[in-house]
Amino acid sequence: MSEPGSVRMVVPCFRESARIKGFLPDLCAQLDALGDCRVLVVEDGSGEDEQRLMNDIVGGLQKRHPSLCDLLKLPDNLGKGGAVYAGWADHGGADWLGFVDADGSVTTAEVGRLITLARERGTGKGAIIASRVLMLGRDVRRAWQRHLIGRVYATLVSELLSIPVYDSQCGLKLVPRMAFEKARENLTVNGFAFDVELVSLLLDQGTGVIEVPIDWHEVGGGKIHLLRDSFRMFRDVLRIKRMRMERARNGALK
Repeated sequence: MSEPGSVRMVVPCFRESARIKGFLPDLCAQLDALGDCRVLVVEDGSGEDEQRLMNDIVGGLQKRHPSLCDLLKLPDNLGKGGAVYAGWADHGGADWLGFVDADGSVTTAEVGRLITLARERGTGKGAIIASRVLMLGRDVRRAWQRHLIGRVYATLVSELLSIPVYDSQCGLKLVPRMAFEKARENLTVNGFAFDVELVSLLLDQGTGVIEVPIDWHEVGGGKIHLLRDSFRMFRDVLRIKRMRMERARNGALK
């Protein structure tokens, strides 16, 4: 049985062996220090060579970081959401399920800060999602093109789904395990828009969601193609809207 405040932090990876090298050791050290945390790297079907590299990275770090689990290797590429959910399914009874991007745009100090906040609030207060908003003295450094497209997308999400969220796409979130298990059978989006479906479903089922401004520094080498993936994400948002309307007509979540 997990102690109150236990955390399973998933790091979804698709061809991330180069970028994760500088981030994963610091993340493991941070979660070792916090205690009652486990880090699970999910390799999302990048191919045998990449999985071999990731296995070597994780195996080498496990010798000095007790928080680090064995690498979870997916045989096929499921998408970022699919990788996160595969990791959350292997939760080990943790109270909190989280994920953080492998590139290090979110510092390990911020990961630790949100875990501490989650523990202080307790699982009954709902999910905590990081937000790239310039307030409360936070430092956000992002290419203006990505910022612009991100704001357009966020506005579309807010208008189409009527959810009061400034930044649904920031790569750090913590969700109470019981809330995820309640939502799980209704989660259908595995691509980059999975965050939008997750947040909207949490709100629909009565789970509280708070946004916490964080420091965020963009790291190059990402896999997102702005125009192509923006279209796919917009398509997924329309799909999420249709499914929400269907659930509303049925009168309840499954």
